[in-house]
Amino acid sequence: MPGRTEEILARKGDIMKRALGMDYAAFERSPIAFDYEGMMAAHGYSLEDIIAIQRAGGVGKTPLLELRNMTDLVRSYAEPGHGARIFVKDEAANMAGSFKDRRASISIHVAREKGYEGVIAATSGNYGAAVASQAARASLACIIVQEAFDSRHVGQPEIIEKSRLCEAFGAEVVQLTVGPELFSHMLELLDETGYLAASLYSAFGVSGIETLGYELAQEMTALTGAPPTHVVVTHAGGGNTTGTARGLARAGATSTQVVSASVDLSGLHMASDTDFNRKSFTTGHTGFGVPFATWPDRADVPRNAARALRYMDRYLTVSQGEVFYVTEALAKLEGLERGPSGNTAMAAALSLARELPSKATVVVQETEYTGAGKHHWAQLNFARAQGIEVRAGDPAENVPGKNIIIPTSPEQVRAKDFPLAKMRRSYIRNALDHAGAGYTPTDEDLEFLAADTKTTPDVVEEIIAKLKAE
Repeated sequence: MPGRTEEILARKGDIMKRALGMDYAAFERSPIAFDYEGMMAAHGYSLEDIIAIQRAGGVGKTPLLELRNMTDLVRSYAEPGHGARIFVKDEAANMAGSFKDRRASISIHVAREKGYEGVIAATSGNYGAAVASQAARASLACIIVQEAFDSRHVGQPEIIEKSRLCEAFGAEVVQLTVGPELFSHMLELLDETGYLAASLYSAFGVSGIETLGYELAQEMTALTGAPPTHVVVTHAGGGNTTGTARGLARAGATSTQVVSASVDLSGLHMASDTDFNRKSFTTGHTGFGVPFATWPDRADVPRNAARALRYMDRYLTVSQGEVFYVTEALAKLEGLERGPSGNTAMAAALSLARELPSKATVVVQETEYTGAGKHHWAQLNFARAQGIEVRAGDPAENVPGKNIIIPTSPEQVRAKDFPLAKMRRSYIRNALDHAGAGYTPTDEDLEFLAADTKTTPDVVEEIIAKLKAE
């Protein structure tokens, strides 16, 4: 119904305003700048409030585990004096099995407090299960909209498993084929039901992740005498990096390096029907990580609370095969069989720990549950069925969408740096493009762009000058 779709999209601002209970216009300062901290604080919940809300929902206070065997493995091939201690925050212990329970618990609390009868979320991953679980505890209706299939009606085993899990929690699951209709259909459902939009990118949702960074900083200080030197975060839409970094800062861990990590899926387009099932990861990959970092306001909210470039100190990428290898190593060496998302950061952490001195401490800040559909064997079998070559060898030969190369030794797990300077430049170019031709950034804009890219106004001015000269 093209006419209906166009009509819904024309009203998206009003629909989202009612569905979120927030007027984003109040925070706008210019075509570029907005009051980010004001928006983040507008929900009115203190960190202590959020912790209490999460505890009531059975969320948070997850175990922090030292992975001594993984550390010993890294030290067995690292240079003398190198090989950082590796820890993991076991977020699989949350109600629905991932850190996304933290943001879902706050969204559900907001829905109940503001009198919504139900919630809607558009997600094919862990967030849907988290929202459905928390909605069940709160006796709220729940609709999860999934981009689940390609045009052949073939769905990835991980997404199909999430459908089953959401339904087990009592949610209604609406499944769509890959394409732009996901957002418009969610808007239509929000318009029809009057439910809360439990967006991944709302201020209250991202604030819910701050407790994760806050907890691990406190727990590492109690365990080792200091906050971690490095925290590795699986990066997709940016909420995980943003919330964790903000929580670390709240705990006083201002010297901790925040390292984001994604699976390298370069060359594959996430909105492509043909590419959709040629990847084995539904999240935590560059197909989301790069676009959302370089233009966060592509989200379903007017202004995205997840702004990863504000907090990233380094961005590492790993191959699919490296993640699958580390997934099995974690199970066999530490007795932790966990899903692929958190193990993206784990693979990057192994590579990072190798280059750091032995006195350094690296925390992988989340795990997720695994199951029949999320298990790496299911993913590899599905890849073979799609014509992807799966073999042991050198992961440097990895070609996303063509093959999955499983390392033959841990030394071959080598994360690659994705250039932050390139991402900052892309973000600033996108901000200028969205401001419109002929717009001249103000001093307030320069300060905002500097904060949003973790640079300085002088660096921003230099980048703008180079863009104009091109």
